[in-house]
Amino acid sequence: MRSIALAAALAAFGRLELVASTPTPTEPEQPNKRASLPTVTASGNAFWTGNTRFYIRGIDYQPGGSSAMKDPLADETVCQRDIAEFKKLGINTVRVYITDNSANHDTCMNALADAGIYAIIDANNPLFSINRADPGPSYNTEYLQSVFATIDEFIKYDNLLAFFSGNEVINDQVQSTLSARYVKATTRDMRQYISSRGYRKVPVGYSAADVQDNRMQLAQYMNCGSDDERSDFFAFNDYSWCNTDFQVSGWDQKVKNFTGYGLPIFLSEYGCTTNGRDFGEIAALMSSEMTSVYSGGLLYEYAFEDNGFGIVKIPSVESTTVNEQSDFAKFAKALADNPAPSGNGGASSTTTSAACPTKDANWLVDSTLLPAIPDGAKAFMSSGAGAGPGLKGSGSQNAAGTSTGDATPGSGTVTATASPSATSSKSAAGPTTVGPVDKAPFILTALVVLLTMTGTLLL
Repeated sequence: MRSIALAAALAAFGRLELVASTPTPTEPEQPNKRASLPTVTASGNAFWTGNTRFYIRGIDYQPGGSSAMKDPLADETVCQRDIAEFKKLGINTVRVYITDNSANHDTCMNALADAGIYAIIDANNPLFSINRADPGPSYNTEYLQSVFATIDEFIKYDNLLAFFSGNEVINDQVQSTLSARYVKATTRDMRQYISSRGYRKVPVGYSAADVQDNRMQLAQYMNCGSDDERSDFFAFNDYSWCNTDFQVSGWDQKVKNFTGYGLPIFLSEYGCTTNGRDFGEIAALMSSEMTSVYSGGLLYEYAFEDNGFGIVKIPSVESTTVNEQSDFAKFAKALADNPAPSGNGGASSTTTSAACPTKDANWLVDSTLLPAIPDGAKAFMSSGAGAGPGLKGSGSQNAAGTSTGDATPGSGTVTATASPSATSSKSAAGPTTVGPVDKAPFILTALVVLLTMTGTLLL
């Protein structure tokens, strides 16, 4: 009798050890999390990885240009070819203008992470974007569904640095300034969606054209109003250096203009080709003359296109090799000779807002109110955007479901958040996985029980 009971106790202990050491068939053990880059945050007027100041030292990346409508981060052959070149350059960031939100990006985003490279993703593409000539109809439910689906696809990666809510929508045509309200509304909606879905706070901002007449008004506009309406950063394209210097280029004056702006600023494109390119911009951007205001920049561009800006020639988008141009070595040398400075670079720890600009001959926006989010898009905040439309079809610029009026300031404030389990992903470089459970306490407890039972049975 006692021997049977003792055998049963031993069998029970064996079963407990088995359960504690192996996963259940219906809950597969998660793979070990691959090495991942620390996430980048925006605070004060700078970017940070933890307590370390982060400077953007990168390049704009769109092989084939916008006309090709290709996503380089969805093609393993293309991205692996180019990441090898990025390593030679020593960059830490790429900007990608066109991505396919219906495709999988694990391979390329993980390869970038392994190379120590972050990605800034444009949430728009030529099919789904704000039409500067007639912005009202293009700000609609179908457009926002695509934008939000792009967020869903990329936000799971730790090396996602930021999203652009628009690129050069406002240009040197004064009438285009009227589209600023819709770009700012999109920025508001993206930030609300990120918070509502329980995602990490990936910075969202705008990439402005190199237009002197409205640059400051646009910067002020993107940083004015209620907290939910303001951008997380402001970026602009600047082609004024042209192998000159800090003063001749006018960069000294721009630093003065943006001092005290209150948000991180960086150059989303730079690299004037007039007079050749020795990339003196990098020395300036990494100097104490600029680091208290600017957080680096992105060279335009990687692939040589008809505009003549690229630093490599690619025989075709699918080619497995590239031909490095003379500017490739110059750019790599400029980066190597001018490393990111240590310390905080004079950054401000305080984020501040700006006063909204007033209407004038170069700025036609006469209201601080933004368009209300289209009714059909409100459900995405709680239910998610669903499958992305990708880069096919007729696009969204003439779709139904537009805004029906102006929003009340503060309407983008998040009051409810989706549970993390509903929004997290198990794939790729981004998501944090739960580590293995420590089995020691369970085993020790079982051993005590077993010895107690054994002692009782032997009495």
